[in-house]
Amino acid sequence: MPQATATLAAPAAAPEPRPARRHGKGGGSEFAPLLRTVKEQGLLERRPGWYARGILVNLLGIAAVVAGLVLIGSSWWALFLALPLAVLSARVAFVGHDAGHAQITDRRGLGRAIQLVHANLLLGMSREWWNDKHNRHHANPNHLDKDPDVAADILVFAAHQTGGRAGLRGWLTRHQAWLFFPLTTLEGIALKVYGVQALLAEDGPCRNRRERLVEGGLLLAHFVGYAALLLTLLTPLQALVFALVHQMLLGVHLGMAFAPNHKGMEMPDAHPDGDSWGHLRRQVLTSRNIRGGALTDWFLGGLNYQVEHHLFPSMPRPHLRLAQGAVRAHCAALGIPYTETGFVDSYRQALGHLHEVGAPLRAGGGVA
Repeated sequence: MPQATATLAAPAAAPEPRPARRHGKGGGSEFAPLLRTVKEQGLLERRPGWYARGILVNLLGIAAVVAGLVLIGSSWWALFLALPLAVLSARVAFVGHDAGHAQITDRRGLGRAIQLVHANLLLGMSREWWNDKHNRHHANPNHLDKDPDVAADILVFAAHQTGGRAGLRGWLTRHQAWLFFPLTTLEGIALKVYGVQALLAEDGPCRNRRERLVEGGLLLAHFVGYAALLLTLLTPLQALVFALVHQMLLGVHLGMAFAPNHKGMEMPDAHPDGDSWGHLRRQVLTSRNIRGGALTDWFLGGLNYQVEHHLFPSMPRPHLRLAQGAVRAHCAALGIPYTETGFVDSYRQALGHLHEVGAPLRAGGGVA
């Protein structure tokens, strides 16, 4: 699966960046007034009660799906429960993301525990692997040399990345816009595979043996528990099909959450002064928001406020909408484009960018 995933989890602690001392275009002087305004409005204060209610409701939903599997028993009708389980699993991923960003609590130990339960135990994804990857993304979003989410892999995100791609990779690049969402069906599985690979690697992100044992133990508990649940209640074939449908739907859901966030937005390394952009420009110019109401906020886990989230990574999810007005006004005063579009149009723009990147190979005919 491509290195296209964005915004599911982050470092164990993600404090707001300190304004840079230099001034002028892109300097810290642009971000400091906005940071001060947001702090004065109390938008960086945690909302543990809000998250506790959401976590409880989600866990009850998962329990209801399990109860449904028990009641239905060994029947192909049980496959219909893969859809609500995929939606609830995406909620698990969003909680893990927020915990990693210290949005739920500023207590490092508690935040780590919440993320371990949601990422490793409930989702089967390595927390340390994801944090390492996502930390680099947040530091340099859409930077081709520094952001792992836009590194050339199965998908490519800039024209110069298409050079030398032939055979299957060339075919994938020529048709990558059409293949993007079909490929996201593999994302739920890919998250697990990449995490296990990183855990087993000598140079993996785990800093010591204890972290490796905790991560590995929780991942093993997830895989054993997941398999035992399905194989106990369903036939082996039914269990396999249920797991595939569940993971494929989860991948599509996560793909719908991350696809519009940065694809087709500015790439700092494509600008002469891109590497000197301050925090405000680096995060705003590379991010895209999606308009919508409470349903959009819920379905996308708050990632539809990508600009605000990147500017203030530790801001609790329910405060992102409240910060939007101040951010938009501040960008307008500085003449910095603030990108926000509709739900469908966001995918059109992202997929349009992928289609444009593959144009050189289509024009040249490529290698079948």
